[in-house]
Amino acid sequence: MVYDICKINDMLRAVSDRGRKQRFDRWTYPGMVRFQSVLLRMLILAMVSAPLHAAAAPRIDFLTQQKQYKRVRDAIQARGATLEKALAAKGLGSGMLNILFVAYKAEGTLELYAKKPDGTRFEKLAEYSICGASGQLGPKRKQGDLQIPEGFYRIDRYNPASIAWLSIGMNYPNAADKIKSRAANLGGDIFIHGTCISWGCLAIGDDAIKDVYLYAVYARASGQKDIPVYIFPFRMTGENMRKYAALYKERPELQPFWKNLKKGYDLFVADDRALTVRVDGNGDYLFGP
Repeated sequence: MVYDICKINDMLRAVSDRGRKQRFDRWTYPGMVRFQSVLLRMLILAMVSAPLHAAAAPRIDFLTQQKQYKRVRDAIQARGATLEKALAAKGLGSGMLNILFVAYKAEGTLELYAKKPDGTRFEKLAEYSICGASGQLGPKRKQGDLQIPEGFYRIDRYNPASIAWLSIGMNYPNAADKIKSRAANLGGDIFIHGTCISWGCLAIGDDAIKDVYLYAVYARASGQKDIPVYIFPFRMTGENMRKYAALYKERPELQPFWKNLKKGYDLFVADDRALTVRVDGNGDYLFGP
């Protein structure tokens, strides 16, 4: 990193100029100016030398970084070998992994799909029960409605020291949510996490989150920056669409929303490929190249 010496001199002169205009109760003017100048020079020296030390430090990969946390190390010790066997049975490994999550609210299930980074089709690897949920069917539209979102999201954060043991966060509200909602505050901090208590999240228990968290860490360490999470109100078969249309007939606004989600559901179920998702000006999802 290069620092402009002229700018540094300007900073020193600024300190001196401020000192001429101020009086201090416990410092004389000359002493204070000298103190500020020395302090600023020490700061500049630290700024200049810090990059040298930083450059010498080895870059820590994501998995190594995560292993610094005890809960992650405990999860690896308890479940690592079992997960490796499950991956090997599919011709996969923890160092060559891409994953995708699909959640069904009515059925209370979270499915995990996996493939090699250079593969095209996902294969179901595991299924977990959602042991804690809140709200009812339908999307999340505001802070405090206790709703679990519905739509197409991605994992955007990892918390190895969560109050819910371990947790992975989603990018709610996404672009569609922001357009569809009329609320001033849409809320946030939606996670897949441990425990069986939920306020709008997908709670799967402390045992299951060890697997899910490790799979997500392995995928991220394998280079997968965007891990998709598709959250559907139910398995969107024709029969279920009719069933829930009747059950929720007093909420007619849900029908066009669910029909839009069904387009993505049908595409994924048909060929097990990650969806290319966009959002139009009305907040509806578009699928395809």
